[in-house]
Amino acid sequence: MGLWLVDADTLARSRFVRSALAETTAALVTLERASAAHPGERAWLDAHLPAYRARLAGDPVTALLVRAALGRAWLADFLTQTPGEGEPSVEVELARMRATSPAAARRDLTVSLGRSPLPAALCRDDLPGRLAELLEWVWTETVRPSWPRRRRIIEADVVARTGQVSQGGWAATLDGLRPQMRWLGGSRLRINAHDNPPRAVHGAQLLLVPVTPAAGWVSWDAPHRYAVIYPCAGALTTPGPPPAPDSLARLLGPARASVLILLDTPKSTTHLVALTGQTLGSVGRHLRVLREARLVRRRRAGRSVLYDRTTAGEVLVEAQRTA
Repeated sequence: MGLWLVDADTLARSRFVRSALAETTAALVTLERASAAHPGERAWLDAHLPAYRARLAGDPVTALLVRAALGRAWLADFLTQTPGEGEPSVEVELARMRATSPAAARRDLTVSLGRSPLPAALCRDDLPGRLAELLEWVWTETVRPSWPRRRRIIEADVVARTGQVSQGGWAATLDGLRPQMRWLGGSRLRINAHDNPPRAVHGAQLLLVPVTPAAGWVSWDAPHRYAVIYPCAGALTTPGPPPAPDSLARLLGPARASVLILLDTPKSTTHLVALTGQTLGSVGRHLRVLREARLVRRRRAGRSVLYDRTTAGEVLVEAQRTA
């Protein structure tokens, strides 16, 4: 299995970060695999897949490069850049990719292809620049127009995960963050099912990077920085919130009822805005009314304020569902 040995100092330095390049890379993976995880992603694919395929049809070398970089079971390391300090722009991050040496890029592709020989067409020196150019196109044409919405979803996920950390600690948060990822105890973090030697992640910084597409990977800039890129919680990325029962919608109003339905787990106002599509002011008013009716409670989790249903709120929702 792929095992990271994560010491207490590394856990203490763990933090969530946003990365526009990680979001763009995840979008590239989705476009290349042409597989949607939910209707919202399918609508995005339908809008952008034809232009993506047309671009690669006119550039067979880059088309072959992408297939090799996505590999059989491992993404090429020079494709999955570990996020830099702060929240660097896509342009800054792509400059790092372009600076990858041609020899290193070819080695990474050999690994992603399962140690198979590199196709002759990829035995060239412009591979990092070609991949960076394609990612720049994916960012400009398919991600940047919706980046404000994507960023709100990412921020909402970070708030929710931060609440998990305050409740159950880093071990509970890391467990199941992405498929096959498990906290095994005793400082052991299984990151995937690969049969690789354990990797000591001691005294480093562990970055947790949410993306909205259903994609994920790990990367590192050893020995200082390691990153886990994971998909945002499914409820955030679906096209809309679950519908409230008609009886509950008539009792509270549709918008307020939808807020109450979503509070089966603690969420912030930012989280609720991203899920419902309502304005911050509207969500705040609904929460105030629900708190006054003692259907919702609030509590602090670090710097965030989270809301969830009280026992009375749970009873009301369940009664309307079974009515």
